[in-house]
Amino acid sequence: MEFYFSLRVSYDDFLPYYQGTASKVLVKDSQGRELLINGRYFRPFVNSLGVNGHFKLCLDNQGNFLALEQV
Repeated sequence: MEFYFSLRVSYDDFLPYYQGTASKVLVKDSQGRELLINGRYFRPFVNSLGVNGHFKLCLDNQGNFLALEQV
């Protein structure tokens, strides 16, 4: 399963997820579905501005995480 969404979070707002004190990031995909994604999966995409971009979340048939890619 693939889900596409955009995310724009400032560095300061994303810091609790990066540090692990907050766990789930709530996003809406392009179809309007709400997704809870573990914040640790966004760590490779954090820069001095935070997390900004369009992403693709890939899950297996049981809903387990496979990959998160910036597109």
